[in-house]
Amino acid sequence: MGRRIVRVPLNFDAPLNEVWAGYLMPEHLHGLRCTACNGSGYSRHAAHLHDLWYGNVPFRPEDNGSTPLTADTPAVRAFAERNVTRNSDFYGSGEAAIRQEARRLADLWNSQWAHHLNADDVAALIAAGRLTDLTHTWDRDSGWQPIQPPVTPTPEQVNEWSLSGFGHDGINASVAVKARCKRDGMNLLCPACNGEGNVWRGAQHKADHEAWERTEPPTGEGWQLWETVSEGSPISPVFAAADELASWMSDPERGRQWVPGDVAAKFVAEGWAPSLVGSGGDVVSGVEFVGFRDE
Repeated sequence: MGRRIVRVPLNFDAPLNEVWAGYLMPEHLHGLRCTACNGSGYSRHAAHLHDLWYGNVPFRPEDNGSTPLTADTPAVRAFAERNVTRNSDFYGSGEAAIRQEARRLADLWNSQWAHHLNADDVAALIAAGRLTDLTHTWDRDSGWQPIQPPVTPTPEQVNEWSLSGFGHDGINASVAVKARCKRDGMNLLCPACNGEGNVWRGAQHKADHEAWERTEPPTGEGWQLWETVSEGSPISPVFAAADELASWMSDPERGRQWVPGDVAAKFVAEGWAPSLVGSGGDVVSGVEFVGFRDE
């Protein structure tokens, strides 16, 4: 993602700051949202499990063999203390504020399967390599390495881990849902769309969708600046020469987008730069980094 130079015809007039039409699949080629699964691709059973994971439907820890959290659970209490300490203007202060926040957190987390896994859930995540925080060690030289002898975290350890740091993500949710469907003898994927989330008007509609390819803008003698943060769009006029584009980039009237002339010239010659780069403890635009890189 960043900025790049694109050579286009001098009369190229695609709208600025709009994604180039050739990068966007026409609407009529898109699949239709599957009404059976509302586009999720999940079977009804899997969709229900997914909702249980996030607490979108009623869930009881006891139903998965887990003990409900309370305001006195150490991990809950510690999280509540951090919240209150960091934002006392919002939560208040003192023991009463901590207890109130701990009760809120306990109620929230007790409503989510994600924080009440059992041994089968944990085994599925370990098999998928999704619990490296608990099964591996990490250092800068060798990266992640399995703990020796190998360890298998208990559900209690995993559930406590899930309450701190980054915890589970969407991949963990999908792994747990898939494994649970298999244990329950239920389909994972929506039978109407076979998990695609889309349905088609017919075989030709699907074939046309799969055959579509993005097309690049026409090439020519002109010089233009494009952004690649989105699919890609032009963000400058078309210039007849590279130095004209560099002059435009170094025009003080560009405000925050302004860069020195020599930096702009180096970037135009390079042809591409990322959006931002960490350099010497600071974050600078990729254009600046390319422009100053050889100095």
